Amino acid sequence: MLSKTVESALNKQIRIEAESSQVYLAMAVWAEVKGLEGISNFMYDQSDEEREHMLKLIKFVNERGGHAHISELNAPDVSFNSFQEMFEKLLEHEIFVSQSINELVHITFEEKDYATNNFLQWYVSEQIEEEATARTILDKINMIGDDKGGLYLFDRDIQQINVQTAVNTPAGE
Repeated sequence: MLSKTVESALNKQIRIEAESSQVYLAMAVWAEVKGLEGISNFMYDQSDEEREHMLKLIKFVNERGGHAHISELNAPDVSFNSFQEMFEKLLEHEIFVSQSINELVHITFEEKDYATNNFLQWYVSEQIEEEATARTILDKINMIGDDKGGLYLFDRDIQQINVQTAVNTPAGE
């Protein structure tokens, strides 16, 4: 059974994950309108992934005797000055989500809710990956600079970006 404190914190995270899905969706639409099909498809996939993160939390809350709440969402930014700015905002958002997950983990320690803490470790690992991916993409964008040919290749190749982190790399590799 979830404490009211943990349930409330999980419901806050459900909203954050839903808003994350919307952030990626808005970025997908912006990129699509700009003719950046690869970036757009990447963002649509990320939006779906964030929605899955939200659904996983919803199921967990309900299975543990709580009541997941679906609330209104803050509207995401829908236009950007450049695709670089878009990815910078994305990294900022992922850092915010990581901080939120870490706070949630802290609350589970305070509440001695080790089952929820264990469940949240997947999110901790996932956020390490999300931040690493955003940083890797920004590194590539910074290498491209204003080169249109580089943007074309980046747009074509972005869906192949696979970032290995210490979390998702088996020991010994």
